Amino acid sequence: MADTVHNSVRTGQKTWLTLKVREMMEAWLFVSPTFIGFLIFFLGPLCAVVYYSMTEWNLLSQQATFVGLANFQNALLENPDFWLVVRNSVIFAIGLVPLNMALALALALALSRPFFGVVFFRTVFFAPVITSAIAWAIVWKFLLQGEGGFINQVLALVGITGPNWLREPNWAMAAVIVTRVIKMVGLNMILYIAALQAIPRDYEEAARLEGASRRQIFSMITWPLLAPTTLVIMVITTIGSFKVFDHIYQMTGGGPENGTLVLAFYIYQQGFKFFNVGYASALAMIMFVMIMALTLVQVMLRRKGSE
Repeated sequence: MADTVHNSVRTGQKTWLTLKVREMMEAWLFVSPTFIGFLIFFLGPLCAVVYYSMTEWNLLSQQATFVGLANFQNALLENPDFWLVVRNSVIFAIGLVPLNMALALALALALSRPFFGVVFFRTVFFAPVITSAIAWAIVWKFLLQGEGGFINQVLALVGITGPNWLREPNWAMAAVIVTRVIKMVGLNMILYIAALQAIPRDYEEAARLEGASRRQIFSMITWPLLAPTTLVIMVITTIGSFKVFDHIYQMTGGGPENGTLVLAFYIYQQGFKFFNVGYASALAMIMFVMIMALTLVQVMLRRKGSE
């Protein structure tokens, strides 16, 4: 009798282990396409960039020489263009992120409640997000031309002489920022609308019964409850502002006078125009560290503010 019970227990354990192994294998089978893609398209290239950043490799000659941290030293201590590029990137981010988030929140507050035509307006503001970035940049490049541009022609109707937006250093950066904001604001608007609709209406109704104004309801209830969504939007928009390439490439080419030469476009120039792959890889690593540091700072500040 005891042997029978012991055998049945061992059989049960084997069955349980077999099921567990089978479930584990099935799980890995489902995850394997994503995992393999991660290894091939992310981890592999990242390791390659780390190695290339410590080499002097010319893409034309295909000769690579290990130089250690010389590329980083050149960028951080010897090349004055690098800090100009970093300054332009920071200016671009400072101009784009607050404007994008403020406009997205304003649109979300206006379009979060149901009314006649709300779907149409949401579609209109979201449509630029799915529009080709190059096509968008080409259209705005024509609109922002000098005297023949549509924007300046409209300004001339009210007696204002508009500048040559993309050919003057003081205006080119602002023009690129505004066009980029209009292009991407719809995505953040949708995220804010989803967050606003997830807030229980009981909070707002209770505050109104207590005599709170709309401004007080927003500042004391709505805005704090939007903190997690605001953090996500801030991080995504900041990362996107440092990675911008297509608008700069098509609208200004980094000019005029390097006034819109941002880090992502500078990396492209070094790698695929001047064929300095090692130096471009070092710049890519520096940009990676900068974005990572900014993301961690934003998360820490938002967490501290929430506490």
